[in-house]
Amino acid sequence: MSRFETKFAQLCASGRKALIPFVTAGDPSLEATVPVMHALVEAGADAIELGVAFSDPMADGPVIQRSSERALARGAGTDYVFDCVRRFRERDGDTPVVLMGYLNPVEIRGAARFAAEAVAAGVDGVLLVDLPPEEAADFQRPFNQAGLALVMLAAPTTSPERAAMLCANAQGYLYYVSYAGVTGADRLDTHEAGRRLQELRAASKVPVVAGFGIKDAASAAAMAADADGVVVGSALVSALADASGGDEAAARAKAFLAPLRQAIDNP
Repeated sequence: MSRFETKFAQLCASGRKALIPFVTAGDPSLEATVPVMHALVEAGADAIELGVAFSDPMADGPVIQRSSERALARGAGTDYVFDCVRRFRERDGDTPVVLMGYLNPVEIRGAARFAAEAVAAGVDGVLLVDLPPEEAADFQRPFNQAGLALVMLAAPTTSPERAAMLCANAQGYLYYVSYAGVTGADRLDTHEAGRRLQELRAASKVPVVAGFGIKDAASAAAMAADADGVVVGSALVSALADASGGDEAAARAKAFLAPLRQAIDNP
């Protein structure tokens, strides 16, 4: 079984929902990324989305845009991201890690080489925000050969036909974008998102998690009611932004995530 399958089977057996934090690799500092990843797991993370900084993060709001700018200025490129995952795996062989970013770094490296190096480092999946599902086959083939899952995105604007295609082809989990907009906006409609999540979960062959607009324990618990898990990104990235070092960033990560874990497990 893959790390995804093992983790979600464990969650299902225990009647729990997945908590998946997002952090940008290289922010708030290069040395903080791996300690923060371990701290998130200690605070209850079931998987980690590790952002690959990109100069034109079109799906992201100002909080994650600025974190990408800071990470790029520090030199947090693809090699650095792979090295972070490799060092994380020295202590954690169980927690799934998904790289979240954009197509350009994959295209520069070549899909087959990117997938092989990612898997060798310990990456389980990749989520490419600007990869249309109709064009995913060219990437999915080399990813499948290497054992790298391609996590796909559905949104409120996704047509029923495209949603059916996503539900059939998604790997690892299907990421539902809770509202039409960029990350970090305050536009979450839990009732409408819950309705779409129920539809997707009924059709999807993999778990469906919800992201965008989840910023605290209350919103995490509300969205977890209709999803297999929730993703929290901008609020966590903001909480870490001005940490002075790796130890402080790790402490902040743990303090931020623990209440969300408690709220999801005890709604």
